[in-house]
Amino acid sequence: MSVELGLSREIVRRAGAQFHVLPDDVSVAARLHLLDALGVGAAAARRGPLRNLPQLAAAHPGGRSSVLGAPHTTTAAVAALINGSLIHSLEYDDTHVASVMHGSSTVAAAALAVAQETQADGRDLLGAFALGWEVLVRMGLASPGTLQARGFQTTSAAGPFAAALVASLLHRDSDEVAVNALGIAGSQPGGTFAFLAGGDTVKAGQPAWAAHSGIWAAELARAGMTGPEGVLEGPLGFFALYADDEQAADRLAEGLSDLGERWHLTEAAFKLLPCCHFIHPFVEAVSQVVGPQIAAHDVESIHCFVPRGAAPIIAEPWSVRQAPASPHDARWSLPYVMAAQVIDGVVDLDLFDEPIGGARLALSQRITHEIWDDSGFPARYPARVRIAARDGRVIEGVVDDVLGGAGRPVPADQVIAKATANLSQAGVSDSHAEALIAEILTAPSPDVSVIGRLLTEHHPRTSGEG
Repeated sequence: MSVELGLSREIVRRAGAQFHVLPDDVSVAARLHLLDALGVGAAAARRGPLRNLPQLAAAHPGGRSSVLGAPHTTTAAVAALINGSLIHSLEYDDTHVASVMHGSSTVAAAALAVAQETQADGRDLLGAFALGWEVLVRMGLASPGTLQARGFQTTSAAGPFAAALVASLLHRDSDEVAVNALGIAGSQPGGTFAFLAGGDTVKAGQPAWAAHSGIWAAELARAGMTGPEGVLEGPLGFFALYADDEQAADRLAEGLSDLGERWHLTEAAFKLLPCCHFIHPFVEAVSQVVGPQIAAHDVESIHCFVPRGAAPIIAEPWSVRQAPASPHDARWSLPYVMAAQVIDGVVDLDLFDEPIGGARLALSQRITHEIWDDSGFPARYPARVRIAARDGRVIEGVVDDVLGGAGRPVPADQVIAKATANLSQAGVSDSHAEALIAEILTAPSPDVSVIGRLLTEHHPRTSGEG
């Protein structure tokens, strides 16, 4: 399918047509993903590597948008930057597997902040949230794996476009303003994987900066700034510059043709472990063998087959990944997290607060790997491991796709249980947590002011924790 109209105009036109007509299953998915993201972000405000970030809200007073872990409201752009960073900081936020998009770290942060700013109806919040997700996923699927292969975090590179769309929808901007907003957003993509060298926490801020940028792009458009309608296609378009893939624009045009008929949000994966999603199937593969077939103390070594596209993030350089620089850096360490699963029998938030070392580090040094070329990644996230016991047995564990992928959805009750646990971690009372979950999941039109109050009324930061 060749591109005739500017793709940004096509996005605006199709999204506008679907804004108020979400199918029931998409509305359910949007509610669950919004709850999941806010629960993760609230927990991160209390115990994550960026738990001091909410303090920035006091330096930017004004506005109606709430900040997780803080009593202050601030402008929509600042709230989105802080909240999005928190949502992504624990590596516990959702992912669409095939497009490798951490959608909610950008879209939930932008949608809630702008909905509060505009005092939007809850149905509009859900509609903008779902459509922002759909645009992100289609951008990732238009050129799968290429942004990441060139060193860009996919969500932060494509995120400004989705956030600009979200902001324009919630402000009820004209099509012309929204098209200009997307054009302006095209000057703002970024976010590199340079953080991997030392596990720097800036990675968490990258999708959040995309949310902040998209909100500002729409603001600038409303003030009269213009942006190129052809920002996504052509030799100077987003895909040519960031993905080195000029044909991706045609694939995005094809993907947009079923917007409103096909909904990818219903296939987005919830994470049940707070580490890089590429590692999750390996933890599951290890747990198939260690315990049921080989006792943890009898594990001599582990050999794993790593999809080529995932290796630069979780396996390279291998010697560095075997000994992470910090507990937070361990979130991207395949051997260290596998070792933790063997030693502890669990991978949870506590692992990434504890010093690197001990039996986990010792076993990590006995884990080897090789590249797996025909794994099917990134359409799915598989794992293969061979675990050698001290008695000479070698047993293989295999996972065809990560839990939460399109063919292995996480049940809603597990998502709710995760959110409940995270809200407890954040210091939210049981009664507030129950009310928040009910408001997001069951209210015909969730009240954004009630959501903000229930998330922030307890103000855990005011107790001097830090």
